[in-house]
Amino acid sequence: MRRIFSWTPSKKSSAQATDARPPLSSGGVSAGPRTLSVDCGGTGMKSLVLDAAGVPVSTRMRVRTPYPCPPVVFADTIERLANGAGVGFDRVSVGMPGLVRHGVVRWTPHYVTESGPFSDVRSDLALLWQNLDVRGLLESRLGRPTRVVNDAELAGLSVISGRGYEVMLTLGTGLGFAHFSDGVVLPKIEVSAAPFRNGSTFDERLGHHARTARSTRAWSRDVHRALRRLYAVFYWDRAYLGGGGSKHLRVSVDEYVTLVGNRAGLLGGVRLWDDANSLGVIAPLPATDDSTTTG
Repeated sequence: MRRIFSWTPSKKSSAQATDARPPLSSGGVSAGPRTLSVDCGGTGMKSLVLDAAGVPVSTRMRVRTPYPCPPVVFADTIERLANGAGVGFDRVSVGMPGLVRHGVVRWTPHYVTESGPFSDVRSDLALLWQNLDVRGLLESRLGRPTRVVNDAELAGLSVISGRGYEVMLTLGTGLGFAHFSDGVVLPKIEVSAAPFRNGSTFDERLGHHARTARSTRAWSRDVHRALRRLYAVFYWDRAYLGGGGSKHLRVSVDEYVTLVGNRAGLLGGVRLWDDANSLGVIAPLPATDDSTTTG
């Protein structure tokens, strides 16, 4: 059952939002809509406004992810990023951790915790996030059409070639995973929660906490080992590795993946609005409709 988190802003906060956010764009550098792209992670939330060609037209902003982070606080933080963009935008693309289908959160790993990744889960937060229509929440707050997907899916859209079976992996708070067939987003698989080594999951062995708790070289060897195992399962045509953790690697992974920049998490925001690439983002066809679509 899908839910929209209800919240009524105070008169003061509503006025601040109206005054701070520039009006809708009028085309600007590249004719067409401008997109506010937001990459929401376990430790930080980043934003950038892109023109219709995917070229940044604002400075990149970053704030720390607040905890505890119920939906209201999550929306507050994105509104703060939107108000600070300095330029107008027409639509919003959001990538966030967890399992998101049709803009509805099925499960998210970090925002349900007391103080951030790998801290205690709070049952009240888990209840607030489960089956939350986060797209509806953000559209009502920002007043712009919005699409919300997993953060690795958003990053992958910025780098994939659109040919064959491609995989996007990200190293950040944990391990992000998204996969695509001829440029179309495939249904989400939560690889990060799968067992990896010594009773630990991929998230627990490859995330930021694991790297700082051990030597970077030992962590890098685990990344290489993970890529080898994942390739044996998915046998991709091409794979890409990004996220903030990728710059810390001390071993070569070129045999399995192409390294991409950390900004990939934001630059996929424009491509998300190409419906040929967004299977699982747009509403599914009615069950009685036997028509077919091509990507």
